[in-house]
Amino acid sequence: MLTIDRHPYSISTEKPRLDVQAIHAYLSRSYWSPGIPLEMVRRAIDHSLCFGVFHGPDQVGFARVITDQTTFAYLADVYILESHRGRGLSKWLMEVITGHAELQGLRRFMLATRDAHGLYRQFGFREAAHPSRLMEIVNPNAYSAP
Repeated sequence: MLTIDRHPYSISTEKPRLDVQAIHAYLSRSYWSPGIPLEMVRRAIDHSLCFGVFHGPDQVGFARVITDQTTFAYLADVYILESHRGRGLSKWLMEVITGHAELQGLRRFMLATRDAHGLYRQFGFREAAHPSRLMEIVNPNAYSAP
């Protein structure tokens, strides 16, 4: 587990520190997971390498990485609360994530974003060189009851 302080903020990978209710509150109103159920957020956290951003005891940001810690990682659910933006927290969060010991030497590190290309480019992310090689299954109703 990792905790890095940059007073008055800290970033931690300690899952017990995560405020799952706060994470759910943000994600359920985000453009990428509107309406996501709380239980799905819990399961996603349980099965990911998570990074919480804290202002004192309060959680103000989050990111998670789905990874085998050997060849592949996928960055997801990255956010900083609106009231804490403009303080370099997203860059710091990306520095911590890309520098994390368990995420070194990967063959591929991916993410999807609608509006933060400039941030991620600063950390080496680029548009897929061969997008025709990428495939996906999309279920836009994944959060709806069957």
